[in-house]
Amino acid sequence: MIWRYGAWTAAHPLPLGSVEYAPAGRPVRAGDVIAAGTTYGQPVRVAAARRLGVAPADLARVMHVPPGAQVERGAIIARTGRRFARAVSAPIDGRLAHVRADGDIELAPVLDRWTVRSTLDGVVRSSDTSEVVVEGLAWGLQGLAGYGPNAIGGLALAVTGPSDELQPSRIDVRQRGRILIGGGRSGAEGISRAHACGVSAVVAGSVPASGLRVVFGDEAGAHGAVSRSDAPTFLCLLGFGTGRLPAELFAPLAALDGARAAIHSATARLFVFAPPDAVNVGAVAPSLALLAEWGATRPLDGPAALSGDVTFPSEITAPAVMVDDGPIPAANVLSLGAPRD
Repeated sequence: MIWRYGAWTAAHPLPLGSVEYAPAGRPVRAGDVIAAGTTYGQPVRVAAARRLGVAPADLARVMHVPPGAQVERGAIIARTGRRFARAVSAPIDGRLAHVRADGDIELAPVLDRWTVRSTLDGVVRSSDTSEVVVEGLAWGLQGLAGYGPNAIGGLALAVTGPSDELQPSRIDVRQRGRILIGGGRSGAEGISRAHACGVSAVVAGSVPASGLRVVFGDEAGAHGAVSRSDAPTFLCLLGFGTGRLPAELFAPLAALDGARAAIHSATARLFVFAPPDAVNVGAVAPSLALLAEWGATRPLDGPAALSGDVTFPSEITAPAVMVDDGPIPAANVLSLGAPRD
């Protein structure tokens, strides 16, 4: 089943740069800072030993700040003498990145400061300068694609039914920092309104790809690749055209309204922190069918039966699944939990 309560693992990759991270074994809650660091630019080379008139091996003896320290522009890095003093000062704000063998110093400018927050309530299982892995218990829902950074917030139901489109009129500033539960579809207008109101994320069945490009830019991609860090994260559950959420997905989402939640966009997963008996889920995942427009999906929640070969309007003959409104190619029907390449 797509919904599952149990132990989950979330890996949080860390950007390059100087970094501090939570040690293995530390308990954390979703939203806690588990790593922080600084991103640096091209280093600036500063002559030090030659300017001070000391041997490179003696430079450490006259330095006022150690390697790795951050300094402000104009700060004294090294100094010799008293009456006839010589000094080396920082030409820029930055970090003393390296002391070269020839006695020169490399000072790296600060480009950005960043933090990474946990998307699970649990324990840090492993951590290093490349990633922090957290393991914890939660209700989990596997989506199709995640756009934007990881998101944390309370769930807020923004539609009345599983086939409703998320309307901009249902979004206001009172939902700042919340994760909105949409219905079958969310257009570009709804995501733009969510951005303007400070919404943390939107969860919906489908979204037009053109709408994603309008809001996130042409370079945006699934699994967290987004150029605007302040854009609301979008978790797409079914596809990229139109669709309706199966009752097996929407009913638990509606029942969990108000619960704390987080989205791990790299794996397109929604985590909800609620008791194990908070919702009831079925034992079998619903099936989806790809519609003729090749961008929309529909849940097969009515009578359906496998049929023999059927000739479709495209003049292709293939096995079909018979539903109330006609045959659907069997190749276009799959379980919601099945991998989709």
